[in-house]
Amino acid sequence: MQLNITFRQFGSSDALKEYAKEKVERVNKYLDRAGEAHVVLSLERHLHHAEITIHSGAWVLRGREKSEDMYASIDLAMDKIEAQLRKYKEKIKNHHGRDRVHHRQGLVNQLKVRHKVFELPEELMDEAAEAPAAQPAPSAPAAEQSSTRIVRTSEITVRPMPVDEAVMQMNLMNQDFYVFQHATTHEVCVVYRRKEDGQYGLIATHGTTPTGG
Repeated sequence: MQLNITFRQFGSSDALKEYAKEKVERVNKYLDRAGEAHVVLSLERHLHHAEITIHSGAWVLRGREKSEDMYASIDLAMDKIEAQLRKYKEKIKNHHGRDRVHHRQGLVNQLKVRHKVFELPEELMDEAAEAPAAQPAPSAPAAEQSSTRIVRTSEITVRPMPVDEAVMQMNLMNQDFYVFQHATTHEVCVVYRRKEDGQYGLIATHGTTPTGG
């Protein structure tokens, strides 16, 4: 497995590199093949953040955690990944035979969306908390125009797949939502986890131009 480790806001550490490498390679007992892994270790507001991303065929696995100790953050992030791997181990192995087909489909009319995580200024957070229930909170575009701080930006490749595989990919990435192209209707959709009951929801954009046959 090819492993890349990035340090942000603090100096590189050979001991942390070796520890992260040892932990990430534990996924080999679940996967027939893991192509590459990227570990980002960062220090933010005295908290140690670990983000681990592993590519295995068509699937992306991700775990993010933070704590007061970087070694603990790495452990917690990998625990999240391993929990999903145990849940989907057989499905991942059975799916690898179709990886090449999905890869070819993904290269045709590939669509990407940008996902930004931003932090509201304290005064806006206070206003939102004190506002009456009927008063809407500041919208994302309005918030971006103020003095917000972008915490993280990522680019998501929108791949064609059935809804059940989109749910699986969302869980493997330990996210609450996932953007994909419906394999049958060709609509760009968002599958998400409902906080109120733990069920899943599906949002579809109508009027999407079909791509492919």
